Amino acid sequence: MTPQKVSFYNLAWRWHFYAGLFVAPFMVLLALTGIIYLFKPQLDPLMYADLLTVPAAEHALSADEQLQRARAAYPQATISKYLPPTDATRSAQFVMHNSGREITLFVDPYRGNVLGEQDAKYNLQAIARALHGELMIGTTGDRLVELAAGWGVMLVVSGLYLWWPRGKSSAGVLWPRLNARGRLLWRDLHAVAGFWGAAFLLVMLLSGMTWTGFWGKQYADLWNRFPAAMWNNVPQSDQQARILNTASQQTVPWAMENTPMPMSGDHAEHMNHGAMQAGPAAPSVRLQQVVDLATARKVEPGYSITFPTTATGVFTVSVFADDPRNDATLHVDQYTGKVLADVRWQHYNLAARATETGVMLHEGKMFGWVNQLIVLLICLMILLSAVSGVVIWWKRRPVGGLGVPPLRHDLPKWKTAMLIMLGLAIIFPLVGASLIAVWAVDRLVLSRLFAQGESASGSA
Repeated sequence: MTPQKVSFYNLAWRWHFYAGLFVAPFMVLLALTGIIYLFKPQLDPLMYADLLTVPAAEHALSADEQLQRARAAYPQATISKYLPPTDATRSAQFVMHNSGREITLFVDPYRGNVLGEQDAKYNLQAIARALHGELMIGTTGDRLVELAAGWGVMLVVSGLYLWWPRGKSSAGVLWPRLNARGRLLWRDLHAVAGFWGAAFLLVMLLSGMTWTGFWGKQYADLWNRFPAAMWNNVPQSDQQARILNTASQQTVPWAMENTPMPMSGDHAEHMNHGAMQAGPAAPSVRLQQVVDLATARKVEPGYSITFPTTATGVFTVSVFADDPRNDATLHVDQYTGKVLADVRWQHYNLAARATETGVMLHEGKMFGWVNQLIVLLICLMILLSAVSGVVIWWKRRPVGGLGVPPLRHDLPKWKTAMLIMLGLAIIFPLVGASLIAVWAVDRLVLSRLFAQGESASGSA
């Protein structure tokens, strides 16, 4: 007898099931935390008005005077970053490390009084961002989120294949049959939400993966490059600008993460040899000078100034702009005030521009409230698709069983689709490795258990 071949439809259904079972909890978490971070511009002024808002006055204190007030309030703290007021009614902010905590101090730029503090890592937005990026468990969480995003792509591709009408009417395909009840209604909601949201979900998944620690780093190493000549006349350290970004805070744009951190080189007359190697910096350049330099170079408000942490470190002025065409990253010698690097949108290559645009669309910042509403709708569709998928599975699963879709042996494999799945596994190595593991478990364990169940049922 000719060996029977597996129906690709059932194979796709089976893989869609495995992907959904793993991805659904992550999709719910990512959608919920994404919604919280999406509305940061609206939530922060409501929740922290006493810290963020100040009455405008005619004269403001210099950045150095504000720095003195912050140091007086926390003399034992190490200040790492300054965020100038974004407009006339906003406070200035200092990020500092104090007694093992990273806190943000809010200062009235006119009167100099300290308005209060906020834990930089354990506030609503920082927690939402850290959960969204690495589940608040570091590298392991980052890999899990990346794996879920990769399997999410697999979920979308297999879901579109399963959704394909194959001669069906538009009801239940392009719109749900709202007069249906029970599992049929949930199936329609799942299929329709999945179809209309598929393209948007792919954009969200792929743009988000550019920030992941494994796939994102490989992607950046391949595409995120600047002409080497840009750094020819600049003393370089062995660190990259990515050290300025953390799970809870974004300082430099993605396009800058792989660039070398320059060194303050013209400092021999200021420091002895031992101090030049390491240790806390003692800048000759005042903070207000760096602010004036950013103003003169037309850096968009909303930028931060990161302080040098060593004797060879630099001031870094950076704005991760809502419109990436306004991105700016400047590295400034802490002794001379010389601008060692000034990187803008026009210096980005095509891949960097596309990635930065994708990130801003992902975060709902590119086109203001319209972008926010679109991303909110996408997140709601993700929630609906995830919840409805779980409900469908729960309603059809056998008592005491997992409910894995059975393998049928009546139609030939769809070789083109198999190549697509193989291609996805190659593009996303973590997914490829997990795909092999799941295939082995499915082939060696679950299929045998299912076959035994069929045999026992037939004997009965």
